[in-house]
Amino acid sequence: MSRAKAGGSEGEPGAVTGLLASEYRIEDLAHASGATVRTIRGYQDRGLLPAPERRGRANVYGPAHLGRLRQIAGLLHRGYTLASIKELLDAWDTGRGLGAVLGLVAEVHGPWTDERAGRITRDQLAAKFGGAADDRAIDEAIELGVLERLPGGAEEFGVPSPQELAVAAELYASGVPLSAIAAQLRELRGQVEQIACRFLEFTTEHVFARYLGHRPPTDADADDAASMVRRLRPLAQQTVDVELARAMRRFATSHLEAHLAADTPGGTLTAARNEVSVNLPASTIDAVERLVGPGGVGAFIAAASEREVNKRMLDSLVSPVHRD
Repeated sequence: MSRAKAGGSEGEPGAVTGLLASEYRIEDLAHASGATVRTIRGYQDRGLLPAPERRGRANVYGPAHLGRLRQIAGLLHRGYTLASIKELLDAWDTGRGLGAVLGLVAEVHGPWTDERAGRITRDQLAAKFGGAADDRAIDEAIELGVLERLPGGAEEFGVPSPQELAVAAELYASGVPLSAIAAQLRELRGQVEQIACRFLEFTTEHVFARYLGHRPPTDADADDAASMVRRLRPLAQQTVDVELARAMRRFATSHLEAHLAADTPGGTLTAARNEVSVNLPASTIDAVERLVGPGGVGAFIAAASEREVNKRMLDSLVSPVHRD
């Protein structure tokens, strides 16, 4: 509600006589909308906000201006640029609704997993990871998005994915250092993001181009695209799950065979493939021992080699050569 009062003095900055309860000075519009006066004027200059009504020396804004500012704020929050917002609002002003487009935006921004976020206290976190809070590890977890800071104190954290935190706790309990878990997550995340980008490029080219090939899309096209998002959303995860299971079965088998062969006295197993000996610097061996212990050096080096091979395989799948 505007705080300007009817009968205010013309000498007051921005004062307007006879102002209704649903009308605003620019300062009051800024207060009601959460925008700044400078932002409101900038939106007017860009054509995103209609011009106010002029009354004498004052500009008067109404409910339509407040609603428009809230629309803009919502679209900015969803990732739209001011240029694309201008196109959408122009469509709205010429009689085409925003409802279907916003429905599509809400569908894309909706949850892509059934998992629910949780919370964990600092003491609970310490109990999961060795009994003592590690501030450096907590900061790194927050940077990676495994934990989130909550307003009101540092004794409780948000957990966007309890499953991901549970995996980290299980790896730590199995002897994997926190630094190695964080490094593995960073590497894995980069690879998964490549897969996600490729899946989106693929579906955009073959599915969504016919719905979103013109801007802004019609209501019917936006509705159809939102329905298609709902249908395709689980496919990416299902495909990755199936392919990961296939790859794990393949590489775990060869990995086990290689280690059984290495531990067999007097030779190699029949199933083992192309065993080779590699001389590593003593400093490398020492570093690995400090990381995983003397008994895990061979397994660590073999796993690191296989991970590098897998990474290069994934990189080749998303290289420009394979995008054509």
